[in-house]
Amino acid sequence: MTHSRCLAVLVLGLCIQACGGSGSGSPGTTPPGTGTSVCSSALTAELSAPAPVDELLRTDKRTAFDRDPRYRVIDAVSLHTEAAQWRQRRPESRVPDSRVPRAGTPGAQGAQASAGNSVDIGDIAVVPDEGDLIAPPNTYDLRGVGLRFTKNSAGGYDVRKIDGAFRSALGHQLTLADDDSVSAPPSFSFSFYGKSQTTAFVNSDGNVTFEEEDKGTERNVARLLTGPPRVAAFLADLDPTSGGRIFLNAASDQYTVTWCSVRGFDSARTITTQLTLLPDGTVEMKYADATSLPDAVVGVSPGHSGTFTPVNLSDTGPSGGGSAAVGERFAASVQLDTVAVTKKFYATHPDNYDQLVIWSDASLIQDSFAYETTIANEIRGIGVDVYDASGEFGSAGRLRSLAVMDWLGKYPEDPGAKFLGENNTLSVLGQEVGHRWLAFLEFRDRTGARSDQLLGRDQAHWSFFFDSDASVEEGNDIEDLGGGSFRTVDAVKRYSLLDQYAMGLVGEGSVPPFFYVESPTNMSVTRSRTSAPQIGVTFNGTRREVLIQDIIAIHGARVPAAATAPKEHRQAFIYITSAGKNADAGQVQKLDNIRRRWEEFFLSATEGRMRAITVLR
Repeated sequence: MTHSRCLAVLVLGLCIQACGGSGSGSPGTTPPGTGTSVCSSALTAELSAPAPVDELLRTDKRTAFDRDPRYRVIDAVSLHTEAAQWRQRRPESRVPDSRVPRAGTPGAQGAQASAGNSVDIGDIAVVPDEGDLIAPPNTYDLRGVGLRFTKNSAGGYDVRKIDGAFRSALGHQLTLADDDSVSAPPSFSFSFYGKSQTTAFVNSDGNVTFEEEDKGTERNVARLLTGPPRVAAFLADLDPTSGGRIFLNAASDQYTVTWCSVRGFDSARTITTQLTLLPDGTVEMKYADATSLPDAVVGVSPGHSGTFTPVNLSDTGPSGGGSAAVGERFAASVQLDTVAVTKKFYATHPDNYDQLVIWSDASLIQDSFAYETTIANEIRGIGVDVYDASGEFGSAGRLRSLAVMDWLGKYPEDPGAKFLGENNTLSVLGQEVGHRWLAFLEFRDRTGARSDQLLGRDQAHWSFFFDSDASVEEGNDIEDLGGGSFRTVDAVKRYSLLDQYAMGLVGEGSVPPFFYVESPTNMSVTRSRTSAPQIGVTFNGTRREVLIQDIIAIHGARVPAAATAPKEHRQAFIYITSAGKNADAGQVQKLDNIRRRWEEFFLSATEGRMRAITVLR
């Protein structure tokens, strides 16, 4: 999951505009040369070196910027709008005209769910995909294509196809690492969305930003919208250190950046693209035939915005972008439309749930094992901003969170069986459910400075070297052996008292001092702050104690306090079935067993202080 607290983005009033308007671009000059031929002489045999193998469960690279819960909300809303546009372009993907019976009506309870019908089977809400819940792949189709973005009367940009020939003068090479950025101002003032830009930053991930650099690691529409003003020729996870080169030609009449056969992160696939800024505010993008990376966002954005106009960039155009960010998201695989899921669920169920827990009969997420999205937050003092986007998801204000657990088949039959490092199904569920409150706490260190040393993976889990009392939010139960020696002795068993403070279950007086190990060395197994929990690892370091008052000094006291905070967490378990398929009775029974065991686990993990209520009615 992804979180941060450094954006001032309004989720309420998000606007994803429909396509419309018109515009025309000036001819411009396009010197001859395909992307492959222009780049070939600048590259060496480094591209033939083997790339690392991509792993499903590798540690994602995140920055604090990426941790904002609203970030995933914005992307979910934009995906929902894009999916609707895709269905308009592909009539066969439209939802069939079928009657959806009200859950709880005669015959709904305990019935086998058929394609086209949403029913409750016991306390599992079975919601079928009818072409409305799963967005189809959007194949990258810009090979050999050129795009020209020209200013329109609304203050934004319209886009049309042009010739795909690259400019032959590449300029000088830029040295950029993975997730890196370099300041490279243009030699002219570039007019962009009504503002004159004199600073520019070339980012390794296929884009140029203005006003500020961007080393963030999310590459989606929300990133395009909420970051700084941006021109994204191919916003994707690129790593120029593993292959390819980046060049800049900052001339008086053009500002051209060329990514020559730059590899994707942990991939042998590459992108060759060229981005040119012209003094009149025009933006041109060119794409080589040899591009093999399938996932990216292409477009332009004024930055710090919640408004996006999705267009089909392969259309001849001109396609109107209005005053908003404009572009297209390319994806090689299907994507779950969580907005559509929640709205469809609420069509047959009351708005009585704090959290929806979503499972499916097929694998639908590729960049994580499971994830949580915080839809709304009213709690102060836990490191998350106050906001409410529940209306975007069909709730009148009750919904706070979605936990997307993905394919039920990847979880063992026994919910208590260890299968993912130290985790079992219940602890994985505990982690995703817990992200509604956890883990975003920073503290005042011994020098009086703000510190994030308690945090590890994604800055939204506890650090491996934090004595988290075996929290499901990672960290470890760490035994102090004395003399600066430590050993991990337990993991992923419960919500610690610090966790329970953030959850509103105990007051600050009930949280004892806790510690983390600073500057760990001599590890029996190499580990970092972002590593997953592991029992039996020994290491040396300096013990640093932290008090709950050090947390409060940074975030303020929790409001509401434990005395008035809710002690019941109401959830609905949703099972998505693929288009045309019935809900398998055995899988529904498996999920119901997880649901029942989860209620027991949650009560125990909170030491009896909070109940998870998972019955639908």
